[in-house]
Formats: sequence, C-alpha cells, structure tokens
Amino acid sequence: MFMEIEKGSKLPKQSRTMLDTEREIDAVRKDFRLLDKPMYKANVENELSFNEEQLAIVEAIELATQLRAKARKYKEYGASAKEEYPYTYGEAVTLIKVAMFDPEAYRLKGLELERQANRLSNLINAKNYSVELPFDSEKYF
Repeated sequence: MFMEIEKGSKLPKQSRTMLDTEREIDAVRKDFRLLDKPMYKANVENELSFNEEQLAIVEAIELATQLRAKARKYKEYGASAKEEYPYTYGEAVTLIKVAMFDPEAYRLKGLELERQANRLSNLINAKNYSVELPFDSEKYF
C-alpha cells in the first residue's frame, strides 16, 4: 500500500493494514477456488439444445469456439480473389494463382457459421443464468 503525503507531514492513521488487505484477498481467492468445482460440474451436467442435438455446456462452449475459428477461416477464403497475378518470371512466363473454390460461397458460409456461433453463445449464456450453484454469496452481494 502506498500513500502520497507532503514531505514532513505525519502519516494519517489507516483503518486497514496491508496484512488485512492480504487476508481479504486470500479469502476471496479461496472462495473462487471453491466455486470452480461446482461450476465445472454444472458445465458437465447441464445441457442445452442446439441444431436438434443435446450438448453439455462444456461441449457447447468448445463447439462455439470451433464454429468461430471455422467462420474466421471461411471469411478469409471469402476475401480471396478468384484469380490473382502474383508475379511473373521474365517476359514470357506469367503465373496465375487460381482459387479452387468459390470465394463468395465461402464468405457466405463464414457469415452463417458466425451467426450459428453467436446463437450458440446466447444459448450458453441463457443456460448459465438459469443454473444455480450451491455457494454462500452473502459476503459478496
């Protein structure tokens, strides 16, 4: 703990010491560790429905992560040109880089996957808000 004071003046009396603050932080950290176990358990035991499939929350979280990664890659493909002329070798040889896929189709797939990931994230949040954990929150709320 630090305090700024005018040189030569007395230090004001503090109602809490550094040791008090450390003890409070340690108590909060312990509560957080104790809360981890029921949170992980709830993420395994509670399910939600997505695309006509029942998923545990933990699985849904992983699926949302995968959908976002796939959407980013598809959108990257979607930003590609169908044909590019990256460089030439002398005057006689011209190379063309050709996309072996339809960039616009991948752009649209990327947008759809992003929508699905957002929808799944909303379902996860809604489910998380409906799950109650056994925890004494009196000292926090």
